Amino acid sequence: PDYRNDREDVAESGTSPCKTECPAHIGIQGYIKLAAQGKYRDALELIKRENPFPAVCGRICPRKCESACTRGDVDDPVAIDEIKKFIAEQDMKQEHRFVPELRHHYGKKIAVIGAGPAGLSCAYFLAIDGYRVTVFEKQPVPGGMLTLGIPSFRLEKDVVHSEIDILEELGVTFRMETEVGKDISLEELRSQGYEAFYLAIGAQTGRSLGVEGEEAQGIVSGIAFLRNVNLGRPSGLKGRTLVIGGGNVAVDVARTAVRAGADTVDMFCLESQEEMPALEEETEEAAAEGITIHNSWGPKRMITENGRVTGVEFMKCVSVFDEAHRFRPKYDENDTILVNADHVLLSIGQSMDWGNLAKGSQLAINRNGTVKADPFTWQTGEPDVFAGGDVVTGPKFAIDAIAAGKEGAISIHRFVQPGQSLTIGRDRKRYHALDKDNIELGDYDSTRRHKPASVDHSKSRTTFRDLRGAFTEEQVKRETERCLGCGATVVDEYMCVGCGICTTKCKFDAVSLVKRYDAAGQPFEKLLPTLASGMVKRGARIAVKSAKNVIRRDPKRESRPMTANRKDTFRGNTGA
Repeated sequence: PDYRNDREDVAESGTSPCKTECPAHIGIQGYIKLAAQGKYRDALELIKRENPFPAVCGRICPRKCESACTRGDVDDPVAIDEIKKFIAEQDMKQEHRFVPELRHHYGKKIAVIGAGPAGLSCAYFLAIDGYRVTVFEKQPVPGGMLTLGIPSFRLEKDVVHSEIDILEELGVTFRMETEVGKDISLEELRSQGYEAFYLAIGAQTGRSLGVEGEEAQGIVSGIAFLRNVNLGRPSGLKGRTLVIGGGNVAVDVARTAVRAGADTVDMFCLESQEEMPALEEETEEAAAEGITIHNSWGPKRMITENGRVTGVEFMKCVSVFDEAHRFRPKYDENDTILVNADHVLLSIGQSMDWGNLAKGSQLAINRNGTVKADPFTWQTGEPDVFAGGDVVTGPKFAIDAIAAGKEGAISIHRFVQPGQSLTIGRDRKRYHALDKDNIELGDYDSTRRHKPASVDHSKSRTTFRDLRGAFTEEQVKRETERCLGCGATVVDEYMCVGCGICTTKCKFDAVSLVKRYDAAGQPFEKLLPTLASGMVKRGARIAVKSAKNVIRRDPKRESRPMTANRKDTFRGNTGA
């Protein structure tokens, strides 16, 4: 391979499915083994090499790693997220928390626009390299959707602030209630000495339906509703509330409405129960809190009286996607229902609010509101502006934005350093999992998956506190034993000279040598004759095998010059 532009860092046989599936490619099997040994600080350090916010992700991550876990093919996947949550909480309880050491002291000024997960992640990794990072955020508090878009009963705000505290200890500066494009421009920031920018404004506004009566009072976007509740503003909810949408955000909106004063809450979505984009556990929690979900209904028009919503007319949705699985809903407009409502919360998607940020710049905006950026370097039409997170990809999970933030930091570091290339020698993160259909499990712990203490939903629906339990240390020890360690790679013993240098390169002692046989080594002066003998024998065996293969392919030819294919023959038998 061309290692200048296409570096590979995964063994040909593949690596663990959990690490492959994780958007940030965290060394999951590594921190699980460290946790099993009680090395929680080391486990946290390993996590933070890719994800600065494990306490956050331990509560809201979609757990793609668990979906791919090899143990899940045996019984149940390892509770990876709960283990990560436990590791992060051990650090949060410490008087002196883990703060990574600065690797350099470059001192160049970098501006991050947006204090959501992508922007915070980028700021974290730039700060570790000793850059002077300032984060500009138009809201009064940092965190983006982590703080303003996710309700506290799923992610308490002191957890988010605790993670942000580490950035401040690293020297990151926050300028709140400062909107770039309104209060200050990119050109003004350049004149102040900022050498590069990371654009991470997210998708912070709700989408509209485009139906009759949508402008009536009592109809609010779910994103705006969550923001107001998280900022402590009165919601004014009472009576019957309808939530339109079927994703995870819609479920958050509905569960928040229950706690914010609504008498009853109903969800209506286009998708069938099986097609709903919301995670199954999310819909189960909503149902447990008394929320009714009505599947396969789409809004036709809003019923209003004196400028205020009084109900919604829904029509039956017969299909959501076309044959190519593109979003193209079809309705039976003759099959309709009228549903009374005092409030309607729209949660049908998110969009970007650019304001005047891109005005007069070379930033190119796509039709869906995202910014055009190189898919590898994340560089935009403005050479010194890089972008990441929802503003590039559209709405995704926090872990996707966190992963994008690190890539943005790598690009900015390369951009501001003279003579650096944005691509040469850069890791493209092309991970591939091992073949789970061709493995030998052998012996393994038969313990079933552990679960934290269950939630009493009769209590949870009345509070914004996160009542979900966490693992005890004993549960962590037992659960980590369930990991099959399928990310380990064994090197061919005949290709290893046993020097042991590899064992010194991993801080966490992940590399070890195992003696396979006892034999005296050869003195250096006798090494060449010993190797020469083996080389001659091996060369002879390869030559004979090659000749047989030639004759087998073409029986009419008795011989064939070996020199023409000798290079390819030897390459194919070295195990490289």
